[in-house]
Amino acid sequence: MISISNISYYIGGRPLYENASMFIKPNDKIGLIGLNGRGKSTLLKIIHGELSINSGSISKAKECTLGFLNQDLLSYQTDDAILTVAMEAFKEAVDTQRQIEKVLHQLEREYSDDLVDKLTKLQEKFEHLDGYTMQAKAEEVLEGIGFSTKDLHRPLREFSGGWRMRVMLAKLLLEKPSCLMLDEPTNHLDLPSIEWVENYLRNYDGAVIIVSHDRTFLNNVITKTVEVTNQQLVTYEGNYSYYLREKEMREEIQQNAYDNQQAKIRQTERFIERFRAKATKSRQVQSRVKALERMDIVEEVVSDVAAVNFKFTFSQPSGRHVVTLKDISKSYGDLTILKHAHAAIERGDKIALIGANGKGKSTLLRILARTEPVEGERIIGYNVIYGFYAQHQLEALHVDNEILDELKQAGSKKTEQELRNVLGCFLFSDEDVFKKIKVLSGGEKSRVALAKTLISEANFLLLDEPTNHLDFISENILIQAMQQYQGSFVVVSHNRHFVSQVANKIWYIENQEIKEYPGTYDEYEYWRKQNAVAETPVAPVKKAVLPKEQPKAGNPNEKRIKSLNQEMKKVEDLIQQLEVEKKRVEEEMAKPEVYGNFNKLSQCQQQFESLHTRLHAENQKWEKIMLEVDELEAS
Repeated sequence: MISISNISYYIGGRPLYENASMFIKPNDKIGLIGLNGRGKSTLLKIIHGELSINSGSISKAKECTLGFLNQDLLSYQTDDAILTVAMEAFKEAVDTQRQIEKVLHQLEREYSDDLVDKLTKLQEKFEHLDGYTMQAKAEEVLEGIGFSTKDLHRPLREFSGGWRMRVMLAKLLLEKPSCLMLDEPTNHLDLPSIEWVENYLRNYDGAVIIVSHDRTFLNNVITKTVEVTNQQLVTYEGNYSYYLREKEMREEIQQNAYDNQQAKIRQTERFIERFRAKATKSRQVQSRVKALERMDIVEEVVSDVAAVNFKFTFSQPSGRHVVTLKDISKSYGDLTILKHAHAAIERGDKIALIGANGKGKSTLLRILARTEPVEGERIIGYNVIYGFYAQHQLEALHVDNEILDELKQAGSKKTEQELRNVLGCFLFSDEDVFKKIKVLSGGEKSRVALAKTLISEANFLLLDEPTNHLDFISENILIQAMQQYQGSFVVVSHNRHFVSQVANKIWYIENQEIKEYPGTYDEYEYWRKQNAVAETPVAPVKKAVLPKEQPKAGNPNEKRIKSLNQEMKKVEDLIQQLEVEKKRVEEEMAKPEVYGNFNKLSQCQQQFESLHTRLHAENQKWEKIMLEVDELEAS
């Protein structure tokens, strides 16, 4: 569908890509990965036609259409309702609907056969374009990615950048281009929305290219991984976990080849040096010199896995009880976030606060941080020293400071060498530590702010979305840091991999209360799925409703009603069978030997999606029959 052949692209004389190639097939689900600054977003812009390559070629099939979600769309604003913006995806159908409305207004003033004929043709075209279902489709997608029904008619301009980006994502999904390109699509989504998008993209009828640092999202969606490295595009035929295993094997082979070649080079150089002066060996010496010149040098493997090799310590541990919340209530006008809620944090608790946006996670974090007024009792324990990280902390950095000076102001009493060691762990080495804050990228500022937070001598940390703007290496560094941290913390994050690696307790807000699961995120997810399976009713979603009155004798519709009732009974029986089978597959997917096996899990997911589709179709069929029965009985 799209062929990228030997492309080169330079920025200020520096090659970002050099003779790089890849091929995109019609239903590929591709994860585009690599370190920040390697050119992932740039490649999407090149494919989209926004940037011109220096050499090489990009060819697309004639029927290929592109859809591109990027961070530039955050600036888009309009007074139109978000439902209207999303429905712009059905441009031809919307234009046809406007023409129909125009003809209907004309017919009110002057009736003519020509106008009736025109109206008929427009209505046929509108139906052919699925115009009667476009609003329902738009509503389904918008609500799937987190909008409430009452928000759909609010102007786009009223929403923050993250929510506007969701509208743009909805519009793009509804357009259904043959190649969908998404740059960090999960950045502005909460967990339920991420899971909805995962399911949508898995079943998307077309190619998908995703730039993302959310490895769980990638694992659940992609079937192919393309790594941007050394100005090349290296393809791995599997998801992110497969890529990690395969890359390790490739690097092991490459390192062995490098070691063997280096040994051979050293042996050859010793021979040349030893026998260079001997006339009887001149032929062999020259032969080996030429062999060295012709040798294709194998590159040494340079590991991109950084390790944190120091412990984040603090001078004073907290008491056993860090924070206790008793009978806490918090409201904003008519919106109640918490009502008579209770919670307790003890020394050593590593808590992940998860859930959908709008439930009050950030509010609860501010309550814990003592920056939010609240009704009830908020008891801070003995010797608790706070450290707080949120995205606005990036703006609090002193832009004219050098990185090293910024860390010196954190009050950690660490020596300059110790601070340089810390910065080295956060990928600032050698002269990098003297860079001014104002020249850093968003990801680099995040690493500086995180380093400041972690060395601040705080024994209780509050972290709001700390993995935003971090690539895989930086995220891995943060995971190691949090695993080594001896204090207590509460972290708000939608990054499931990060949460699964650092948390020993899970908090979520439900029914205006703070609920706690006393275990890891993986254990919580298993428990949640088991509960969902247990609560799934075996009975059909729709149950037959007996008519209040039986058809009267002699009713001409009696025979048809009887036939429909028999057909409805068959559909109900099938729905019940499908529900039972769907429950069985859900239970199978929850088993550790299945969800830990990629192939088995993929098979179960395909079976589950098939059953879900069939159930949806049968329920629609049931509703159609039921409506017809109602109409016949009423006539």
